[in-house]
Amino acid sequence: MTHAVLQQADIQRALTRIAHEIVEANRGTSGLVLLGIPTRGVTLAERLAGILEGLEPSGPVPWGSLDTTMYRDDLARQPVRAPSPTRVPGGGLDGRTVVLVDDVLYSGRTIRAALDAISDLGRPAAVRLAVLVERGHRELPIRADFVGKNLPTHRGERINVRLRESDGEDVVELDEGALA
Repeated sequence: MTHAVLQQADIQRALTRIAHEIVEANRGTSGLVLLGIPTRGVTLAERLAGILEGLEPSGPVPWGSLDTTMYRDDLARQPVRAPSPTRVPGGGLDGRTVVLVDDVLYSGRTIRAALDAISDLGRPAAVRLAVLVERGHRELPIRADFVGKNLPTHRGERINVRLRESDGEDVVELDEGALA
């Protein structure tokens, strides 16, 4: 059984709240870089950059994408997938505050891989994590700094994030089908 837990308006509110929290934690947007983790994290990073630009007069917040495929520790168990491009905004990462953006935080393994990828690209002043959905079940000591929705789940459940740019609609669904 699948049911929606976040609709379009809920997702927009969550992203707006995350943007405000990022501004508060960083004391503005100066020195920020957003890096989205493919696929939907990139879309969320772009949306957050737009919201941040509207909140602060310091201009656009640079954003890009960070592919973690080749840094994963579970490549042998995961289905084959083509790496996505990594796009680092001009000015690089050195000395800046990087906010990693992903759709769902689950085991923490993707974020561990992202931290390894970042270390190959530069030396940021700090790395923060923003996620739309935090679902629990961490396998590594990783936590999000900015969370849109805490959604405790069973391991057999699945969270499906669909965004209008790639899927035609904004919705987050909880799929309980694996439990039946």
